[in-house]
Amino acid sequence: MTTSSAGVLTKLFREAGRPLLMPYAMGGYPDPESCLRILGAYVDNGADLIEVGIPFSDPLADGPVIQAASQAALSRGVSPAAVLDIAAAAAGEGAGVVLLSYLNIILAFGTERFFDRCRDGGILGVVVPDVPVEEAAELQTIARERGVDVILLAAPTSTNTRLARIAAAASGFIYCVSTAGVTGARASLSADLPRFIARLRTQTDLPLAVGFGVSTAEQADEVGRCADGVIMGSALVDMVAGSERLEDALAEIADTLQRVRRMPSFSK
Repeated sequence: MTTSSAGVLTKLFREAGRPLLMPYAMGGYPDPESCLRILGAYVDNGADLIEVGIPFSDPLADGPVIQAASQAALSRGVSPAAVLDIAAAAAGEGAGVVLLSYLNIILAFGTERFFDRCRDGGILGVVVPDVPVEEAAELQTIARERGVDVILLAAPTSTNTRLARIAAAASGFIYCVSTAGVTGARASLSADLPRFIARLRTQTDLPLAVGFGVSTAEQADEVGRCADGVIMGSALVDMVAGSERLEDALAEIADTLQRVRRMPSFSK
């Protein structure tokens, strides 16, 4: 087993005594001001961490809901710099913030400049879904010099050998993909998820957070029984997309997150 040194993100998980709830929002969607209100609603209704995506033209890990939100934000001119500002504002209000960014965004921004902005804005980590462990070392070195974790992903299709490689390189937490495929709400989660989490636990003592497809309070509770964190994305983004008024979306979001926090695995 790989034993980790605990940074800020890792300590947040370890000190909680229960799974952490991490809702996702597309940065700048439906507009920057509304996005800040959404992030505030997340924190006000029980989020322990928030994940903010940077809009990208080719989000290969994302399903149609987040793809559409990304395109809408891009069409409004939302830039990576604008999302870094939004994330920093949320962190300044006391939220623990993790970004999700595809590699091209970071490279185009300038890797050192990007992680300088993360450090200065209080961003704790960055999930980079299109960087495999074999290509992550340089990015991780630059980020770690600035106190920021690059969050690696692990999939249920990974062999134990590959999980060991991911565990050895990871920091902060490991983002566990619940099932093969892209993000998006699902009617049910994989029955193999607990077995996957158990396999990964033999390789690392880092916290394990599960995302991709967690869309209801009941599913979040199911994940919370075996994982250290639950990431909810598409279902919440879809509430914004499907509401004519932001206030209606905020009310639905609040109800969903409060229901998650009342679930047994989150009430420890």
